[in-house]
Amino acid sequence: MNDTTDTVARLVNEHYAAMTPEQRMRIASSMYETARAIVESSLPAGLTPEQRRYAVAKRFYGDDLPEAALIAYSKRAGAP
Repeated sequence: MNDTTDTVARLVNEHYAAMTPEQRMRIASSMYETARAIVESSLPAGLTPEQRRYAVAKRFYGDDLPEAALIAYSKRAGAP
């Protein structure tokens, strides 16, 4: 769904285009961290770190990654 008018979309695009790459990266990183916090807060209590990593990766990537990749990521030591 896209309910943004062409005028507003153009203004937003111009605003982002005027930013430095560092500013855009900071915004993207902040949005990712916010999304991750929302996903983390929706998970049930009592999951092991491995189960949490799997659940977060599954929520973010769904069926876009093979199950083996999700499992390998969840087992990776030091993964967020």
